[in-house]
Amino acid sequence: MSKLNGCAYCLQHHSAGLERLLKGQRQELVRQLREGGEDLETLAPLLEPREQAMLAYATKLTRTPSLVAAEDVEQLRSAGLDDRAVLDLAQVVAYFCYANRIVLGLGAELESFPLGQHPEA
Repeated sequence: MSKLNGCAYCLQHHSAGLERLLKGQRQELVRQLREGGEDLETLAPLLEPREQAMLAYATKLTRTPSLVAAEDVEQLRSAGLDDRAVLDLAQVVAYFCYANRIVLGLGAELESFPLGQHPEA
């Protein structure tokens, strides 16, 4: 969502954390997230079908939340998400959109310590 919202600060931090979490796997996905354009559809070939459905929902909820409908939730269910996972996804998307707006609104800039880590880690 940070990419869709134009929040470079969050994008760099979150992609660094994702890179650590993935432990060197799916490097092309992380690279595309960091360096690719705003069109997240370019990520689709790098994602599993379930992840593609989640990305489509998250993109719609971020860009045009008033257009999210029952059909969108049904697509998530068809991709294997239960109601709890759908709720979790909606909450995570909403939180990151909120965090992006706080960071952008305060004009936060990247720090000099390594991204994705606490400076004392």
